[in-house]
Amino acid sequence: MQQFWPQNKRAALSISFDDSRVSQLENGIPILDEYGIKSTFYVMPRVVENYRDAWKAAAANGHEIGNHTVTHPCSGNFSFSRNKALEDYTLARMEDEMHDANEAIKILLNIEPQTFAYPCGQTFVGRGENTQSYVPLAAKYFLAGRGYNGESANDPAFCDLAQLIAIPADVNDFTFLKRYLDKTLEDGYWLIMAAHDVEKGQQSMSAEVLRAIGEYTKNHPELWTDTVANVAAYIKSQR
Repeated sequence: MQQFWPQNKRAALSISFDDSRVSQLENGIPILDEYGIKSTFYVMPRVVENYRDAWKAAAANGHEIGNHTVTHPCSGNFSFSRNKALEDYTLARMEDEMHDANEAIKILLNIEPQTFAYPCGQTFVGRGENTQSYVPLAAKYFLAGRGYNGESANDPAFCDLAQLIAIPADVNDFTFLKRYLDKTLEDGYWLIMAAHDVEKGQQSMSAEVLRAIGEYTKNHPELWTDTVANVAAYIKSQR
């Protein structure tokens, strides 16, 4: 497996962030840039509009801007999503979400997203016997689809690019992530981290943890660190 990756790399890492939160711009990107790490940001168009120039600058510096839908629909079991519950969605409505987000990002940033992140990591619409997967839509329109709250890295020789596993990275202790990084290097796999804010508090990766990741990548040059799109494109090219 170690021979799979380019330029004598042994494994791969992609750091991704959801929801285009301000702390990503203010706290996250400066640290990423300091360590030369190109990351993937799954954005909400209505939020990007308020910080358009900053997101343009991030993209110009090599960070990936991905699609995260327009309204971030999740299961109605989350109270914040009750009026946009996936249980009430159809495939056609979800397809519109993906399309409209792409078009908005094109208008705002002059970028066509290559990859998609499933809101809340949930990949279904409908309920009961009428439940349907919308993974085929992600496969149809995007190079890759990223999940959330997974428990492993991705085997580059086997993984479904439309259903990539991502581990939760909203932590204040690097020890949790280091175990995954060490195992990824041992296995020769592709680890994807998914975080939200870059600060202290709930649903946040602390700046100290992000800096520790940067130090880890600096001390392990055999780990290829790049965007979801770039790693996915390489895997696709090898198949």
